[in-house]
Amino acid sequence: MSATSETPAETPAAPETPAETPAAGAAAMSRLPEHRTHTCGALRAADAGRRAVLQGWVHRRRDHGGLIFIDLRDRYGTTQVVFNPSASAATHELAGALRAEYVVSVAGTVSRRPSGTENPNLPTGDVEVAAESLVLLNAARTPPFYINEDAPVEEGLRLKYRYLDLRRAALRDTIVLRHRVVKHMRDFLDARDFVEIETPILTRSTPEGSRDFLVPSRLHAGEFYALPQAPQQFKQLLMVAGMDRYFQIARCFRDEDQRADRQPEFTQLDLEMSFVDEGDVTGTIEALYLEIAERFSEKRLLFRPFPRLTYAEAMARYGTDRPDLRFGLELEDVSELLGASGFGVFRSAVERGGTIKGIRVPGGAAWSRREVDQLTELARSFGAKGLATAAWPADADAPQGVRSPFRQHVGDAVMESLRQRFGVEPGDLIALVADQPAVTAEVLHRLRDHLGARLGLADPNVLAFCWVVDFPLLERDEERDAWTFTHNPFCAPKDDDVGLLDSDPGAALSKQYDLICNGFEVGGGSVRIHARALQQRIFGLMGYTDAQIEEQFGTILEALEYGAPPHGGIATGLDRLIAIMASADSIRDAIAFPKNQAAADLMMGAPSPVEAAQLSELHVRLAPPPAQ
Repeated sequence: MSATSETPAETPAAPETPAETPAAGAAAMSRLPEHRTHTCGALRAADAGRRAVLQGWVHRRRDHGGLIFIDLRDRYGTTQVVFNPSASAATHELAGALRAEYVVSVAGTVSRRPSGTENPNLPTGDVEVAAESLVLLNAARTPPFYINEDAPVEEGLRLKYRYLDLRRAALRDTIVLRHRVVKHMRDFLDARDFVEIETPILTRSTPEGSRDFLVPSRLHAGEFYALPQAPQQFKQLLMVAGMDRYFQIARCFRDEDQRADRQPEFTQLDLEMSFVDEGDVTGTIEALYLEIAERFSEKRLLFRPFPRLTYAEAMARYGTDRPDLRFGLELEDVSELLGASGFGVFRSAVERGGTIKGIRVPGGAAWSRREVDQLTELARSFGAKGLATAAWPADADAPQGVRSPFRQHVGDAVMESLRQRFGVEPGDLIALVADQPAVTAEVLHRLRDHLGARLGLADPNVLAFCWVVDFPLLERDEERDAWTFTHNPFCAPKDDDVGLLDSDPGAALSKQYDLICNGFEVGGGSVRIHARALQQRIFGLMGYTDAQIEEQFGTILEALEYGAPPHGGIATGLDRLIAIMASADSIRDAIAFPKNQAAADLMMGAPSPVEAAQLSELHVRLAPPPAQ
């Protein structure tokens, strides 16, 4: 007789320490195991009759009052093992002492499971191993959470015991997926003449958009290294060096305030190419990502090739430069239609230079007053002063049946124009925001993302890649009263816009391109400035003095004078890509050993205090904490 893996698991409490392991198990531990012949995911029906030695963790144990079954697990899969007292009473006795997560070596004969007991959910589900010998390699304490169940676990506990969390199937498979994607990236780029080159981890601090992690130098008192936010200057210097095509699976570090999905250290595919334009770089990455999606993801690609949106188009239609294209619900600008109406809120917003834009909510007319109020409160939490709504009930005659607090102020003709502009169907609702353009865009894009999830429009089984291009080169930093870069200071302006740097710098467009997937920015890059005069001109617009320019960027500027080729590149986030492909809730689930939201390593206890002697060697003295 046999049993299937669906049999309810018997998972009695394990001893708290290996010292409490039963004596029989301790004796077995002294025996030398045979060499492993197969992984726990390898055996199939064709292996029936062969002898196999498996080694792994006890995933589940089931005692049927005669036969004992264990599901033995390793990284490769799970195999059912059966212990029959008639085959080996001693081995059967040892199996009775096994508990979840014990590490064992089992030797026996592969046999087909009896008809009707196969497990179609397992690749090894047609077979089992009839155990002839068992060696306990290590006992295990009771884990702080179930490893053999896909049950929710508090994230802090998962991070503290990450080495146990990594045994769980979902996280294990995500890490293996990451490995396979990285290997494919390397193979793909190697076949196209890219050279993988490592760049320094200890470098100098430069103003590249975020706060640096600083490392004090013992040998150079009072001076510091910085951990790289990205290998930006190094990869450009490699182009000056004539390497032509570089890539790196690069570690990057940014000492930023943490958000839900941000890590202080992360990994990106970093590459640079010489003698190229924007299309050469985006074409290379698009070909790579199409292959990755087709080979390693079960999700459906929505677009092939990836569509291209200008920055202005993306902001107008979606309110963001990282739009989720898995669904519609595009924003509509009705400033002209409503700005001259008799409704004071609309009129005053437009008079102050604002905009009136809105979004259609399919089926929203059936929402309760409470649900509409909740949507309004959500909009307020995103920065809106309020939300103006209009609903067209499915059973009402238009326009008289429209429910809206502003209908009486704008009239039925305007309401009918609104219906047509938004493509309203019976049963729909529209939600309007009247505010400054930046506020309107931010609120509506976040409402759109919320509605896409709430209404089930953002299909989790779809990958919707797109490119966003033609970004503004510069934006105004009001605090510094100077221009600043929108992406990085090395991005080249469009050739036709170089003249605008003297007359209207804010109108100049850049050779920047961002890769977007499902509403997330997964990569960004540009064609770079390769002439010193233009690069120095950009730094000047940003308010740097000649002395500051030389101090911060002297190396790259000098290098541009030694025959720098036209070049461009991109950096794409590996953690984010894997998280999207694996449907992970956070990029932390795409990283083997991540930090938590407070940038702390709960497993290793970092950051941590250090001895006074270490600080003294580094010429560092701690200031007293600020008064509360």
